[in-house]
Amino acid sequence: MIFYFSGTGNSRYAARLIGKKTGDRVVSINEVIKNGRKERFHSEKPLIVVCPVYAWKIPRIVEKFMRETTFSGNKNTYFILTCGDSTGGAWYFARKTCLEIGLNFMGAKSIVMPENYIALFKVPDKAQADTIIKKAVPGILSAAEQIKNDKPLPIEKKALLGRLVSPLVSAFFYRLIISAKGFYATDACTGCGKCAELCTLNNLTLQGGRPLWGTNCTHCMACICGCPFEAIEYKNKTKGKPRYYCIEETD
Repeated sequence: MIFYFSGTGNSRYAARLIGKKTGDRVVSINEVIKNGRKERFHSEKPLIVVCPVYAWKIPRIVEKFMRETTFSGNKNTYFILTCGDSTGGAWYFARKTCLEIGLNFMGAKSIVMPENYIALFKVPDKAQADTIIKKAVPGILSAAEQIKNDKPLPIEKKALLGRLVSPLVSAFFYRLIISAKGFYATDACTGCGKCAELCTLNNLTLQGGRPLWGTNCTHCMACICGCPFEAIEYKNKTKGKPRYYCIEETD
């Protein structure tokens, strides 16, 4: 069974591609969290968690989901970690979470996908994003084949050193950067409500036809990158930048 969390579609794309290769059911962590459900899942096949890396760790929202969810059946658990550049020591903390909740960590695979963290970094245009995704596909399929054959995913050597720095990077990220305060809607906003629909944490509501952000934000960038009118900005850091939202279907 495959579980994915995705802000702008990278991990969703990878999860669906793996699902087509392995024949596994694909479950959206976003939908489970948005609906406020505490779930129980049973799978005779290994568990596969597909998620982005936030500041060299798995997102806190994903860890919370795993800790609050009951998994029965096969306890072998694989991680597919999407990133714009590096996953650091995210594998180590994924393993730590597994050990603490009774799952058997079977390794992690890093997959470089188009950068989506528009609040800090440059985001590729469509042509660049398409090229990056095309290059990522073989790695995704290779990992899927290994999982299908019950083989562990080896930890890349460069990721071994990342575990030493990841706690510091993550602490800085969540303490000083993660906040919904910087988001705002421009006059291009039509009040369509797409941003509220995309917000996994239900942190967005419409008031008077305008989006209003609460305080529970994970900086997944779904609202700003998924707005069909590019009517959302973050502080002064996103003006003029292309938005990236992966809506491509897997072949």
